Amino acid sequence: MDEARLRSLTPGVLAVLVRRGADFAAAEDAVQDALVEAVRVWPADPPRDPKGWLVTVAWRRFLDAARADTTRRRREERVDREPPPGPAPGADDTLWLYFLCAHPALTPSSAVALTLRAVGGLTTRQIAGAYLVPEATMAQRISRAKRTVSGVRLDRPGDVSTVLRVLYLVFNEGYSGDLDLAAEAIRLTRQLADAVDHPEVAGLLALMLLHHARRAARTAPDGSLVPLAEQDRRRWDTRAIAEGVRILQTALARDRLGEYQAQAAIAALHADAPTAAETDWVQIVEWYDELARLTDSPVVRLNRAVAVGEADGPRAGLTALAALDESLPRHTAVAAYLHERDGDPATAARLYAEAARKASNLAERDHLTRQAARLNAQKDR
Repeated sequence: MDEARLRSLTPGVLAVLVRRGADFAAAEDAVQDALVEAVRVWPADPPRDPKGWLVTVAWRRFLDAARADTTRRRREERVDREPPPGPAPGADDTLWLYFLCAHPALTPSSAVALTLRAVGGLTTRQIAGAYLVPEATMAQRISRAKRTVSGVRLDRPGDVSTVLRVLYLVFNEGYSGDLDLAAEAIRLTRQLADAVDHPEVAGLLALMLLHHARRAARTAPDGSLVPLAEQDRRRWDTRAIAEGVRILQTALARDRLGEYQAQAAIAALHADAPTAAETDWVQIVEWYDELARLTDSPVVRLNRAVAVGEADGPRAGLTALAALDESLPRHTAVAAYLHERDGDPATAARLYAEAARKASNLAERDHLTRQAARLNAQKDR
């Protein structure tokens, strides 16, 4: 069973149900039921038209649920007048669904969570990790969002900023592991850039291209994580970098700076450096200052502390780090790196080991464990 293929079909199937009159929450439940049925049936009896099969099964599940609920009799009468499921349309409805999920009835955070779950195909755990909240908290947020839109026709698209946030988080989840998900986010952001003349849309597209250009160099042949400073820059995609820089320069020229443009500018400075030693850290710190002003994000300030440590020395980086909450994800790993740079391998080894225990994914955990082992081996010599 090709899970990526199933996930790619989900938005189109969901869109068909919504266009036929199903409210979003009920449609999403029906589609999830159809996906479960596909996993059970398809290995032994694969359909000739996978999307059409999913639409048919999901629509039947939706009608069954509507009929079972006597308090929704009017909706049942309406949907029974809709045409029966036929061949699924070939149009790509994914971006349209992203806008519908950014509905004015939802707060931006709830809209993002709902879209990531229903359209982006992310699990509740993945979404919780992106928001730095417990999984149970995110599950409650998604449930509240579905209750809010239950019975509401999602026919009033939300704003571009919420859609950008969703695309950004989908890309980040893909960048950290699932390549197909990152590529899908880039594809949809290209569509959005073609449809909407907005510098932040261009900024997000540039940011994605600049980060995605490094994908081949981010892991070693054995699957281990390769830090930016140690990557083989000959493996970076120079065409993607050139395109990202060109798009970013055009956006910045409009003098309407936003957070995605600022992030893209930082990524461009990394991409522009022939070697890690030649990175313009002073200018990167300046861009992090702009980004912190725009977002007031603790994650931005954490990354800024790393940049300060590179530009002004590890002691300055540790001073910047001291002002941040120690419970912040990656705080311990950053502290370990800065202590190592400051000539304190014993403290760094201890912190690397502690950071490894807190790591959210296996690749990062293995990398931090190796860093701790390397320093401990040096100490024992």
